[in-house]
Amino acid sequence: MCGIVASLQADRDANSAAVEIHDALYILQHRGQDACGIMSCTSNGRIHQCKGNGMASKVFHDGARVIELPGFMALAHLRYPTSGSRNGNNAEAQPFYVNAPHGLGFSHNGNLVNAEELKQYLDKEAHRHINTDSDSELMLNIFASELEETNKARVNAQDCFAALERMYKRCIGGWACVAMIAGYGIMGFRDSHGIRPLVLGWKESPSGAGMDYMLASESVALESCGYKSFRDIKPGEAVIIRKATYKEPLQEPIYHQVEVPKAYAPDIFEYVYFARPSSTIDGISVYRSRQEMGYKLAERIRLQIGPQKLKEIDVVIPIPETSLISAYAVSKSLKKPYCQAFEKNRYIFRTFIMPTQNQRQKGVRAKLIAIPLEFQDRNVLLVDDSIVRGTTSREIVSMAREAGAKKVYFASCAPPITHAHIYGIDLATSSELIAHHRSSADIARHITADGVIYQQLDDLVAACASLSPRGQNDQKFEVGVFCGKYVTPVSAGYFAHLEQIRGESKVMKKIQDARQAVMQGITDDEVLKLASNGAVVDEAGNIIPAGDEGNTEQKKAIGKMNGLDETGSTRQRVDSDAQVRTSQDISLHNLNDYDRP
Repeated sequence: MCGIVASLQADRDANSAAVEIHDALYILQHRGQDACGIMSCTSNGRIHQCKGNGMASKVFHDGARVIELPGFMALAHLRYPTSGSRNGNNAEAQPFYVNAPHGLGFSHNGNLVNAEELKQYLDKEAHRHINTDSDSELMLNIFASELEETNKARVNAQDCFAALERMYKRCIGGWACVAMIAGYGIMGFRDSHGIRPLVLGWKESPSGAGMDYMLASESVALESCGYKSFRDIKPGEAVIIRKATYKEPLQEPIYHQVEVPKAYAPDIFEYVYFARPSSTIDGISVYRSRQEMGYKLAERIRLQIGPQKLKEIDVVIPIPETSLISAYAVSKSLKKPYCQAFEKNRYIFRTFIMPTQNQRQKGVRAKLIAIPLEFQDRNVLLVDDSIVRGTTSREIVSMAREAGAKKVYFASCAPPITHAHIYGIDLATSSELIAHHRSSADIARHITADGVIYQQLDDLVAACASLSPRGQNDQKFEVGVFCGKYVTPVSAGYFAHLEQIRGESKVMKKIQDARQAVMQGITDDEVLKLASNGAVVDEAGNIIPAGDEGNTEQKKAIGKMNGLDETGSTRQRVDSDAQVRTSQDISLHNLNDYDRP
């Protein structure tokens, strides 16, 4: 769930494309807080960029760096870590760049499920070097390799579309991408199922030179920058916008159906959780969809808990902030008072820094504060957007009880999440999902609630499809996380591979977070061991400090699980760059390569 933006201004002498994109990044910051970057291009084809780990305010020094990104066109990216990414690795911050052919910049939102196959192709046939674990770099190089087949000094729109057509035949997954060709223009394209969103907007240029254009993940980013007219890029569709020249003005966007649409199936999690409520995605209002989810959930609550228990409920309380709209609809439908009894602390540091479960639980309490007056001696119905691992939900239920609640019911706007997400959202491995092989009653016991009520999948789909301009019967969604039926083909070994790389990423992240915590003074004995000794996965699947494996036999068993032979030497390839945090970009000068005042 990354955020992508691209902009092209009609006035080729303008130098404010990065300024406009920088504004849009703050509107889309919810889509990725791991890393971000902007790449711009001037009228003479010179490319500039600034990217690195952290949120937009940190990377761009509260906007001070943007003046160093001149140009009339630009693209940007906000990274949310996916299954193949290395947390903390600045080299994976986007946009990516390759100088051949023609100088290509690239921002990608999504995930490729045949990444290993593509790596082999790029190595053995295309002879292109891949420097990171990001499948975004893979996709850029596949496109670059296909575009290079034209063997032309200058390309046109048809060359780009033909290269995309060949790229689509190789890549499997869900994506929305924006790209920039130095001295030529910008382009955007979307997978043939429409899994990840992309929208194009246009407005009159302030200089009167013609129309300015912007592509973004969500319509709210366009509206915030003054774009009143926009349209969704359709499944399998691409658009190219060429720059103006001194001989001819900026041309109209050129649309092309790169691949026949296989479905119109946006990821339903965009409506449940990811997108901002003020956005409209594929003609469906996120705000209205969450209202409808609330009404459907209220009907489910009536059926599941029965009239007697329903009568006992005193108040409906949302878990801020995504569930606010749905919870209000639940309260209206059930005719129960609605109360925002959890206060969200917007100024707390992110709990991902905390490497131990105990500290993450404390982090939940630092981010949410219960108001006892609204809980005391009351039976409460808590409404959240979803339940993933269950750790946060358990802590919230405990907080409600400590604040004086007599009974606590927990309702989820999403159905049970039972399978991995494979299209760009690293929710959790299947074994970490609380609903994986557990019933609602089991989950209620685990999170210590008096009852757990889940939205039904058919109701969730109906809530969103009822608002679709394509009609309720024709609207499909990607819902694989709830049922294991994904819209694209998935090879038999992909999920085992996914579990492996997510496990490796978890271990690396655990170590990196421990070291960050030590630097910030957030530490205990376990954190110190993780920071100094590293980590391994024990027989129960828990990440523990290396050296805490127990007796000799346990150490041998755990060693085998972590790729070690009986001498303790590694049998697997060890990535010596896994913990390198340099922001050096080997292909392009980056403003974050050096310390600056």
